[in-house]
Amino acid sequence: MELPPPSPPPPLRIIGLTKRFAGQLALDELTLIVEQGACYGLVGPNGSGKSTTMRSVVGLVRPDAGTVEVCGIRTDRDIIGVRRSMGVMLDPLQLFDRLSAREFVTTIAELRGLDAVVAAARSNEMFDVLDIGDDADRPISGYSHGMKKKTALIAALVHRPRLVMLDEPFEGVDPVSTRTMRTMLDRFRAGGGTVLLSTHVMDVVERVCDHIGVISNGRIILSGPIDEVRDGRSLEDAFIRAVGAGDATTAHLDWLA
Repeated sequence: MELPPPSPPPPLRIIGLTKRFAGQLALDELTLIVEQGACYGLVGPNGSGKSTTMRSVVGLVRPDAGTVEVCGIRTDRDIIGVRRSMGVMLDPLQLFDRLSAREFVTTIAELRGLDAVVAAARSNEMFDVLDIGDDADRPISGYSHGMKKKTALIAALVHRPRLVMLDEPFEGVDPVSTRTMRTMLDRFRAGGGTVLLSTHVMDVVERVCDHIGVISNGRIILSGPIDEVRDGRSLEDAFIRAVGAGDATTAHLDWLA
């Protein structure tokens, strides 16, 4: 009897990730697995560990313990291979302001091993779709925040990775462009791509994501499909209950009235 082929590893597997900064625990044995084709929303209060988690995945933070695998590649063994397997938009944005958008995207594509002709065709298509084609040869330093976000998304997608990791991708982007960016991500996932999206905005998670992980004090305390986590409540109510936050009182701010 012929055995079925082994299933590919998940695009992202984090096991027992721990990190301290100056004695302060930022990540506390955090475990997170994102399956292929998912749009996974990572949400949590300020200081909960979202950015540290994402920076650990791309090798900008070295954890004290635990393992991170991207498409089966361990970050502590082959960080270059990890970076070639994914696309990233971090917050704050990691751009080179003296380059134009075209130069920046071309550089990223070359680092990812993409053929120059293919890279030019793909980037031109995305420049036009996101309505920055007329500005693609101007220095990024003169771009608005929304234009910089679009440039970062194009750079993250140009080599068609298995995993794209986005930190607050729609913040500062106009509604029309936000919808276009969401449509691009939907097409990416339809072809088998996976998205990890970090945001503070519950409405974005409800409209874009199908899975959610709530992080608090460096741990994933609640995760699963959106509808299961919501369980008949608003996602915001489910989030607030999970992190243990009560209704803030403003009674002592009577001067505001």
